[in-house]
Amino acid sequence: MKFGHFSDKELPPITEVPANDGATYTVNSNGYRCPEWSPMPDGKKNAVILGCSHVFGQGLNDDEHWAHRISQHNTKRIRYWNLGSPGASCDKVVRILYGSEKIIDPRIIIVCWPERSRREHLLDQKTVNLHGRDEEMRFETDETDQQNFLKNVFFVEKYAERMNCKTFHCFSADSYHEGMNVEHILEEQTLTNCWPWWHKYNQRDLHLGTKARDGKHHGAEHHQRFAELFLDLFGNSLK
Repeated sequence: MKFGHFSDKELPPITEVPANDGATYTVNSNGYRCPEWSPMPDGKKNAVILGCSHVFGQGLNDDEHWAHRISQHNTKRIRYWNLGSPGASCDKVVRILYGSEKIIDPRIIIVCWPERSRREHLLDQKTVNLHGRDEEMRFETDETDQQNFLKNVFFVEKYAERMNCKTFHCFSADSYHEGMNVEHILEEQTLTNCWPWWHKYNQRDLHLGTKARDGKHHGAEHHQRFAELFLDLFGNSLK
């Protein structure tokens, strides 16, 4: 099924893989930081990890970003697919999920929601990720941002209900969990605010992180800590 830019058997390709920032990226033929999905391997439950550049792991090597660290959990039963797309909005996250239905058939859905102010602008021949600074966004407010975000949460949860999937929700920057009535959600701690952090046994020992190689995104310490927080909360449910 395909209508316009929406399909249940086609993922929008990542056409601009980050380059020349010092990080090593291994991507498939569609530009995603995961193996090829054709032919699809047998024998495991498929989990997709959805989000923006913070899921893709921009500025980090293949083994440094949090999606990779999550993908090392319970690998005897679960196969993970990093479907993070740099610059993605919450709208695009949903479009990628629906596009994966008849390709990956995910049974576990992990979403690290991007900034809620982003929108996906659908044109005849292309799509554009709009950020808060873009002219087309001048009429949007915190209220409309939140309602657009909750719309996308609804679409993810409705997909999961229809396909009998488990869902897990977290956030890349700010947390917008108000109004979400879901079972698995990392509410207060985000990829952004999980560093710096104080050691629980020595409150004077402040752990400071670094930037990724592109100088813009969070460094490996952020990603390692966030993966630990995520698995501490949800690890027993990832099965």
